[in-house]
Formats: sequence, C-alpha cells, structure tokens
Amino acid sequence: MKILNIGSLNIDDVYQMDHFVKPGETQTSLSYAKYCGGKGLNQSIALARAGGEVSHAGRIGHDGLFLKEKLDAAGVNTRLVSVTDEPSGRAIIQVNRQGENSIILNSGSNRTFTQEDIDSILSGFGEGDILLLQNEINMMNEIILGAASKGLKIALNPAPMDETINSLPLASVSIFILNEIEGEGLTGVDKPEAILDRMAEMFPDADVFLTLGSKGVKYTGKGGRITVEAQKVTPVDTTAAGDTFTGYILTALSEGMDIKSGIELATKAAAITVTREGAADSIPTRDEL
Repeated sequence: MKILNIGSLNIDDVYQMDHFVKPGETQTSLSYAKYCGGKGLNQSIALARAGGEVSHAGRIGHDGLFLKEKLDAAGVNTRLVSVTDEPSGRAIIQVNRQGENSIILNSGSNRTFTQEDIDSILSGFGEGDILLLQNEINMMNEIILGAASKGLKIALNPAPMDETINSLPLASVSIFILNEIEGEGLTGVDKPEAILDRMAEMFPDADVFLTLGSKGVKYTGKGGRITVEAQKVTPVDTTAAGDTFTGYILTALSEGMDIKSGIELATKAAAITVTREGAADSIPTRDEL
C-alpha cells in the first residue's frame, strides 16, 4: 500500500528575541537559525522513518531546494516535488525568553497547485493507496474529490483549523487525525468524549484519532472506542509530536496493524520526539522505538 502526502514545504526562519517586537520598535535578535518546516514535510519524514512507502507532492521555490534534500535524506520519494518561480513557503518565527512564539506565515509556492498538477499527481495512485492531507496548501476540495473518485483512502489532519475546513467534502475522508482544538472546530463541542461522539455521528464510516498530548490518544471508529495513555517522559520540545503520531499511525494502518497496536506504536514515537529539540530532526526511526 503506497502513501501519498500532498503537503506543505516551508523554510522556518527562527529568531530568538528578548521580547516580541512592538509596533515601531527595532530590536536586535539574540540568535537566528534556519530550519526545514511545514506540516507536510514533517509528516512525510515521520512516515518514512516509521517505514512507510511515502511519496511527497509539493511545490518549492529555488530558495527551497534544501527542503527536497531533507526529504530525500529521510527516504521520501520526491519525484512529485516541483520547483517553481514562486518563493517557497516561509515562516518568520520570534521566540521570546519565556519560550513563547509569534509566527508570520507566508504560503508562497505551497498555494500554487493547479488542476493539471493535481490530475498528474493522482495519476500514479489508485484503489487502496492512502492520501494524506493537511490544511497548508490550495486545491483541497479538488484533491479530495479527485482522490475519492480513484478509490484512495483519504486521511486528513485539519491543521491549521480554519473556516475552510468545514466547506470541504469531508464525507469522503476515511481517517481523521486531530487534536482538541481541531476537534472542537469540526464538531462545536470541546470535551474529548463529546468530540468523539459527535465525530462518530457526523462521519460514521471514518476512523477518528483524537490526540490529547500528555493525556494520550482516544479513538472511535470501526475498531470501537479505544483509549491509549501517553508514555511518561520529561518533555523538552513538543514541536512535531502530532506530526510524528500522524506518520506512525498511518504507516501502522498501511501495514495492516490493528488499531490499538498502531496507536501504541505511534504514541511511543511521539514520546521520543518530545524529548528532543526541533521539528523534523526530532522524529525517531522505527528502530529507536
């Protein structure tokens, strides 16, 4: 079973600051670093490190060639990553002394997909393959409809959650992977069990994985109702924990693993991620588990 991730590829410019810049203020940063970013990139790396057969479809500018190199190094098939004249997606991130962040995101080439692009990307995949989507690219409606018509199993991580998500053809989604904020955005309720109950009513044929951070993961779907506790670790940086879970649970499902075992595998991987600094670089390989 092949996995296709049509997702974002971003350059993250991270500035360590004494405090967030105020209107009219000029402030010298304490330090600067450039990282590979985007939920799409993180999740493709997690899929590959979990052992999944993953192809990433994305768009970068000439300034983002190192993003493709990062995917290649992780074992992701990048034949569907194209270079455009539009600059790559970019996040300008301020981090203050308290560890809080403030982010400006420019989508750049991530939102330059055309219908011709989508048709070409989907042509190499068919019934039984898995399509993974997040909400950081354009053409989401067309992608979901096109994938459904070809018999792909569609997995959606509705992040970042905004008003466009609820306008998508969500009845075609087979797997939802979401946190409490995204769950509330989809259902209008805010308690974990209530979110699961409402998701089961709205999407009775879907598998729903609700990630709760240190409180573990709850699932509802064809496998019944399952709760798996989080691993007990001392967190250093929670960045990419959700992306790690996404990559590992989809790999487990593609291998035919049962739901509970798949969640246990994915929560172990996410636990290792939060004990390390960074995003893509913090995601463990299957052997490390």
